[in-house]
Amino acid sequence: MIENRKHWHSRRQILTGLSGAAALALAGCSTTRPMPQILPAGPVPGPTPGGIDPYYEAMYGPLPQERFPVPPVDLSKVPPQFYRREVAYPTSERVGTLVVDTSSFYLYLVQENGRALRYGVGLGREGFAWKGRARVGWKQAWPKWTPPDEMIGRQPELAQYSADNGGMPPGLQNPLGARALYIFQGNKDTLYRIHGSPEYWTIGTAVSSGCVRMMNQDVIDLYGRVPTDSPIVVL
Repeated sequence: MIENRKHWHSRRQILTGLSGAAALALAGCSTTRPMPQILPAGPVPGPTPGGIDPYYEAMYGPLPQERFPVPPVDLSKVPPQFYRREVAYPTSERVGTLVVDTSSFYLYLVQENGRALRYGVGLGREGFAWKGRARVGWKQAWPKWTPPDEMIGRQPELAQYSADNGGMPPGLQNPLGARALYIFQGNKDTLYRIHGSPEYWTIGTAVSSGCVRMMNQDVIDLYGRVPTDSPIVVL
């Protein structure tokens, strides 16, 4: 265990996640199947000498109550430093701010008393391209995915999921995963997304395309903690 047992209650709180939802769906984020080289980042919280810490096994276990039951994560394919955990994070950002650190593949949710919840993320071209301050314009549980025309031009097989064809229905193989946070500047959609992904082995890596992807268990947890209009900073 990486923390004293007296913090067990607060650690259990990190497991929670709520459902909910807006009803629109636009995004150019997509995923790829290769398993890229893992990039190093941060201190390692596990596994224990006996294997994966049972705390994390529970955290990333199955979610049968979801609209599309989410299978467990094979944590042997995710570097332990990218498991969800509470960390020290002194910052001038106000509580409730999301901070995406693209250099370390972490997303922080700022908490009180110099603390933050830290999540591992994967990044694609779109994830590295956008920097600045914005807000969570709206959120959606189990979103549709609509590839932009430019992506369809590169990958004509995606035409079946075009806007004219209604997009890709939600589900476990949908590139936006179980939840999506849509990032706006003012009233303008940046087309930048924080979203779930079934490809948990890409967490902590740079992949060919996509915005900011998280393990489905993590994005469900984050979704329940972050209201619409929460500020976001991308470093």
